[in-house]
Amino acid sequence: MSNDFLFFEPVYMERVWGGNKSRSEFGYDLPSDNIGECWVITANEIGDCVCTTDEYKGKTLTWLWENKRELFGNYDCDRFPLLLKILDAKTDLSIQVHPDDAYMAKKDPKAWGKTESWYILNCDEGATVVVGHNARTREELREMIDSSRYKELIREVEVHKGDFIQIDAGTIHSIKGGVMILETQQNSDITYRVYDYDRLWNGKPRTLHREEAKDVTVVPAVKEPAFKTSDTDPIVKLVSCKYYDLFKLNVKGDLAIDNDAPFRLVSCIEGSGTVNKKVTLKKGDHFIVPSGIDKLEFNGEMTLITSVPGKR
Repeated sequence: MSNDFLFFEPVYMERVWGGNKSRSEFGYDLPSDNIGECWVITANEIGDCVCTTDEYKGKTLTWLWENKRELFGNYDCDRFPLLLKILDAKTDLSIQVHPDDAYMAKKDPKAWGKTESWYILNCDEGATVVVGHNARTREELREMIDSSRYKELIREVEVHKGDFIQIDAGTIHSIKGGVMILETQQNSDITYRVYDYDRLWNGKPRTLHREEAKDVTVVPAVKEPAFKTSDTDPIVKLVSCKYYDLFKLNVKGDLAIDNDAPFRLVSCIEGSGTVNKKVTLKKGDHFIVPSGIDKLEFNGEMTLITSVPGKR
């Protein structure tokens, strides 16, 4: 059993809507100026983080999951259950929706659906995101999509730094330009695009999935307004769902938490400090707390987002 926290190299993803703010915000060594997504903790076939902690240096997170499951409390799952990423939207993302596990099980028994959450790291003044839709029935949803009545279909919500939004599978959504988020999600990359502004990527329009979107979108939409999270309460519970429990930690001096989770993901999103008096943390650091570390003692002035796997 390792007593060391597990740190990883991010995996960078170019996107048609991506920018380069992760370079100035977090000091990341971006390979281009169109990096829409930094996958900071991932064990996915599309992106697999490489460990930088000495004991396991050079090993991917997938390798650790398959060969060192005791690091994760022998958590019973056929793959690492979570995916953590930073999204930097220079322009609007496509209007999209994700399927749930039940829908994906019919299409591909090995695939998962995708429930996710957004913590707003930064955004332009007056920035908005798309969350939900206005169709009253599935028939109306289909007609609005078929006739491209997207302005009538979608709901926009104004957001501010520090807001949080849970995006359950089946929710039509989109991050708009000028918004940067930390996304905690199921380990899945299944996305059904409804509309993509007729943009070209590598000279071609990106594929749309309107029929699938019409099938998986929840009707009527559940209202999921953004809510402002506290910057003063030491421990703020953001959400609890079957896939993850998510918390915000406001460290102002010393803050200790008990850790009885099989493993835990931690992101430093503001400030700097230490954890367990031995590891220095700074803005932009992300790590896994392996099984067996029963207490976490944070010291400094920093804001952390931490998640633990749910009971699937």
